[in-house]
Amino acid sequence: MSNLAHAPRWPSSFVGVIRLLCLRDRTGWKAAASIGYDKKTFGGSHRVANLVFGMNLSLDGYVDHQKFAPGPALFRHWIAHVRNLTGSLYGRRMYEIMRYWDEDDPEWDAERRDFAAAWRRQPKWVVSRSLKAVGPNATLVADDLGGVVRGLKDELAGEISVSGPELARSLTELGLVDEYRLYFHPVVLGRGTPFFAGARPPLRLVTSDQMDEDVVRLTYVPA
Repeated sequence: MSNLAHAPRWPSSFVGVIRLLCLRDRTGWKAAASIGYDKKTFGGSHRVANLVFGMNLSLDGYVDHQKFAPGPALFRHWIAHVRNLTGSLYGRRMYEIMRYWDEDDPEWDAERRDFAAAWRRQPKWVVSRSLKAVGPNATLVADDLGGVVRGLKDELAGEISVSGPELARSLTELGLVDEYRLYFHPVVLGRGTPFFAGARPPLRLVTSDQMDEDVVRLTYVPA
């Protein structure tokens, strides 16, 4: 998910009923998921979910949800994006930022209410050893990140969003991220949290899209 977050009053940064059950066996945690579709919905063939990491960032590669206020077109894009996701993976920090959308602010306009409704409906998996509890439609993942995510990718279809550079780094090192989407804003920060928290993996550009008047999205896949 992207970095739609509370920046003071401006946010900057999935479609069935999914239930995640974490089962303990001799090999560690495994993920078993049940989703509200049948084989006919997906043509009767097995499909693997794609893991996608995408965020807003500056021209020099830093992410900061307080620096990027999306324009109307980009914000509508994020609403549609969240509606169509199968689910989202969060690290602790990004999840706590995004809990803003679990609130109900009477000052929100219609589009913010649409985003909040879409965000609340989506299944979420929160990777953390320090959190003891998570909010509605969220499941805590405290162990065997690779096993849980492989289980989700194998059992589900569509797109699963990765939110947060540190979590994306861990999943990149495990070879699990299928696509990287970089939303470049015409801002230079000079420092901060980089989009790639670790070494940049070998990538191949597949598409470039103008998302708003001054925002360009570059989409890469592992080379």
